[in-house]
Amino acid sequence: MLMCLCQIKYYLKDKKYFQQKSKKMKKISNKVSKITGTLSVPADKSISHRSLLLSSIAKGTSYIHNLLEADDVINTSKALTELGVNVKKVSLGEWIVEGKQFFSTPKNILDMGNSGTGARLLLGLLCGESVKATITGDASLLSRPMKRITEPLSFNKEVQINSTEDKLPITVCGATNNFDLEYTLPVASAQLKSAILLSGIKRKSKTIIHEPIPCRDHTERMLKSMGADITITKEDNGNLITLHGGKELSSLDISIPSDISSAAFLIVAALIVPNSKITIKNVILNPYRTGILTALEMMHANIRITNKRVLSGEDVGDINVESSNLIGANMPKELAPSMIDEYPILAIAAAYAKGKTTLNGLSELKVKESNRFEAIINGLNQNGIKAVGLDNSIEIYGDDLNIPVGGSLIKTNLDHRIAMSFLIMGLNTLKPIEIDDDTAISTSFPNFCELMNSIGANIK
Repeated sequence: MLMCLCQIKYYLKDKKYFQQKSKKMKKISNKVSKITGTLSVPADKSISHRSLLLSSIAKGTSYIHNLLEADDVINTSKALTELGVNVKKVSLGEWIVEGKQFFSTPKNILDMGNSGTGARLLLGLLCGESVKATITGDASLLSRPMKRITEPLSFNKEVQINSTEDKLPITVCGATNNFDLEYTLPVASAQLKSAILLSGIKRKSKTIIHEPIPCRDHTERMLKSMGADITITKEDNGNLITLHGGKELSSLDISIPSDISSAAFLIVAALIVPNSKITIKNVILNPYRTGILTALEMMHANIRITNKRVLSGEDVGDINVESSNLIGANMPKELAPSMIDEYPILAIAAAYAKGKTTLNGLSELKVKESNRFEAIINGLNQNGIKAVGLDNSIEIYGDDLNIPVGGSLIKTNLDHRIAMSFLIMGLNTLKPIEIDDDTAISTSFPNFCELMNSIGANIK
């Protein structure tokens, strides 16, 4: 359906706003002699989003410790405030959320910035509420496909979802009617799975999801800890997830561990810069998130996990890394669901490995913040490393005897992971590597450059 005239006016105004808001700032990464130190990286973004969203509909007051205060998560908190939820920052990383039985129809359009996770999960949550709301985002998010999410949510005929070309802005009129939903995930997508689950929390009916390829399960873990009637059982192909909705959720008291997706940049930096040794504290080690560690170990990376424990229902530990002589490897496509966000930085590691590395199962990279599939290939080629795209695979021909030439200007296209990955590469290239725009980095890792420089990087 077409948007109404007022929505179109806002859409045009919104695009102009984001063009004006994003003041491009170039960054240059220079070769260094070593990376050393013991440190922590920002809190996990996936869990931060979910802790805010789920506590917003829980009974009582939730306490969130070590919330990621990056742009993506802050936009989720602002959207919930627009929906009438009392979301309050007490101090750095310490937040309180007072659960609300029913959302209020917002007066303003809900601006999710660059966050695909925030937008898609919020869309699912709104489908289970009796409110009308419009979700928008920045130029990057406005270009990303949403049909995968809107299609199953539209099976409930009481729910109305209006958009143009199945992209944001999207207006949703939710419904609280009892409606059983059974769905088989066509791809391994935690965002899709979570959006469907969130839409069924308040309905006094069943939501059944067949998950042929299991992927990150933060939503299921958190729902279970809050008293939801949710079960996960094995079936012939993957998992069967059953949620009996209509049960009131208990409030949260959660400590959020460090994000392995953010830690991955530091891990690879230490691996490719000679004489390096780092320890990253309190990193989430959820088995559906550690594909990057498996992949790097296949490449003979020197990585050790210490101080393993459980924190707020999630496995965590300290990651110890030393510079390594990496070997090329053929990465099975089955690894993709547990490391889809880490492929850009894994590609950088492959550039320093001896021989060929093949990254498989990369179809999802084409619909991320940018077309990461093309961005990886173009960026590596520009910096003297041969990279070839083959359907949904990338072949990277590294050389452990000669470091890459570098010297290029990388176009980031508002993609934080592309920006950070090539800044990491510049730490060990003959010529500095420059990125055209650092504004997107703040969506997930606000102090990235400062933190890297504190352990020996030279990013200006």
